[in-house]
Amino acid sequence: MICVIATIEVAAGQRNELLALFRGLIPMVRSEKGCIEYAPMIDVPSGLGVQGPIRPNVVAMVEKWESLAALESHLNMPHMADFFAQTADMGLSLSIQVLKPA
Repeated sequence: MICVIATIEVAAGQRNELLALFRGLIPMVRSEKGCIEYAPMIDVPSGLGVQGPIRPNVVAMVEKWESLAALESHLNMPHMADFFAQTADMGLSLSIQVLKPA
């Protein structure tokens, strides 16, 4: 199993639109072979001193896949190409971390 933490930043005021697009995408991704978990997350104020500032324009995707091959297949799905085309004008920046259990 691998875990992916994808950090997606959009232009100010675009996060709700991005989350709406994710709501349409999630059922397709969750039905993909090898998908264990695929969930958008947003910052929550915790009051914990170790937490950084709240990021109002960021969505963190928490993903779990059976294998790296399953993740690679996911990234090549037609619905992902459509999603990237729909979000192209949202001022996206994307970074990912691919992790494995230690």
